[in-house]
Amino acid sequence: MRGRARAPAAGTVLNALATGHGSAFAIDRYVSATVELDAGEPTVRGAVADGPDADTRLIERCVELVVEEYGDGDGPDGDEFGGTVTTESEIPMASGLKSSSAAANATVLATLDALGLVEAVTREDAARLGVRAAREVGVTVTGAFDDASASMLGGLTVTDNERDVLLVRDEVGWDVLVYSPPERAFSADADVDRCRRVAPMADLVEELALAGRYAEAMTVNGLAFCAALDRPTDPLLAAMDRAAGASLSGTGPSYVAVGDREALEAVREDWTELEGTTWLTRTQTDGAQTR
Repeated sequence: MRGRARAPAAGTVLNALATGHGSAFAIDRYVSATVELDAGEPTVRGAVADGPDADTRLIERCVELVVEEYGDGDGPDGDEFGGTVTTESEIPMASGLKSSSAAANATVLATLDALGLVEAVTREDAARLGVRAAREVGVTVTGAFDDASASMLGGLTVTDNERDVLLVRDEVGWDVLVYSPPERAFSADADVDRCRRVAPMADLVEELALAGRYAEAMTVNGLAFCAALDRPTDPLLAAMDRAAGASLSGTGPSYVAVGDREALEAVREDWTELEGTTWLTRTQTDGAQTR
């Protein structure tokens, strides 16, 4: 019983650490997952391609939860399902580009594919299962339903992460420029108390997003959360007069800028002078898919 799926990365419009409400948009880079289920195998073993020492608890728990919730945990002869899950990523890990949410989504969908149940479970519920797994293994503070929903559904979403409720889903057609410094940052390690101090600005960002002013919202978010998380604002300043919007993505260290390609190519000239990598891509509206 074998299933495959992939799910896109995402950039931030509103960081949910301050108020529990967040917003993100899918971008055209992916995490892929392959799941093989075996009846009578009591455990799930995870692996990350090119990452032999990577933490695999999240993807293993995603497989376990899908089997428990939708496969009844039983094989054809009443034996428990176990097996393997392997992920491959085009997204740098711990960079603020939602690699964990994408890995969870891809794994959940691949497991449903292996069980022949892809059409039986809504995409929102599939995303919620990945969020549950992330909470259980401790890789998220907010629950990250904003990131998970954007990755699973495609487009741009605004969510209440405390209730795992989707408030808005919209489609945006931006070119996207990404800058990733060489360091890594895990969202579970973020200083939540400092982030909560910018809650009034986060409320403003949410108002702008709910009014459809997404690019402006993300720029305000970027400035507020760079201050809260002690991240440099230089990348934002380099982009603000040319990009439609720019923000720190998640808790960083990556930054994202959106707009038309010509403007972003000009921003890229400045960003390439910084240590790290830059790349151009597009927003993605199809969400996670079986393969």
